[in-house]
Amino acid sequence: MTEIATHLATAHQEIAAAARRAGRAPQSVRLVAVSKTQPAAAIVTAAATGQRIFGENRVQEAREKIPACPPELEWHLIGHLQKNKVRQALSLFSFFHSIDSQALAGAIDRIAGETGQKVDGLLEVNVSGEETKHGFTPAQLREAFPALAALPHLRIRGLMTMAPYNENPEAARPVFRALRALRDELQSAHGSALPELSMGMSGDFAPAIEEGATLVRLGSSIFGQRPQANAE
Repeated sequence: MTEIATHLATAHQEIAAAARRAGRAPQSVRLVAVSKTQPAAAIVTAAATGQRIFGENRVQEAREKIPACPPELEWHLIGHLQKNKVRQALSLFSFFHSIDSQALAGAIDRIAGETGQKVDGLLEVNVSGEETKHGFTPAQLREAFPALAALPHLRIRGLMTMAPYNENPEAARPVFRALRALRDELQSAHGSALPELSMGMSGDFAPAIEEGATLVRLGSSIFGQRPQANAE
């Protein structure tokens, strides 16, 4: 068994344990293997174990790497997307985690309409209020949500957030709890189904799952430290 395969097996065990602690089925949580800056060979190794969902941060890197990977893989864009890269991104990714503004959502919807696509995505929320993070504030999202939910070619599937870095995973729990509460509020107020919560990374995914995460983004705990200094 390769090191990547061992790490994936451990991650799935820990995901299942966290889900059970929350009274949830382990299969209600999907692992997104964050492969940004990793070579295609590492992705191929992970795919050989059965991993199917991979997350990339940059459109250009993904465009170079995806052709060298198995065709059955599912590619998620987890990084900030510039509006001038939307058309390229729509040809590469099936799911967008980081729709961080009404303008970006509108651009995705417009170009998806031009290309005859229906696109699934998540609205990124800056729950913690960190100035360095992208995303809607909760107040902005409450105001913008009716228009976002009405877009014909972009299907809003849920919310995404990143908690501030802290060596103590429990420090992230209030952020995850707040995102779940906001999701529940929007569902109740607007009658929109928002089944997905993308939250939790290698250092804090257990409390994220316990607070309702359906997608966890794990990179360093699967692939080891990245070739470049860009930890997820």
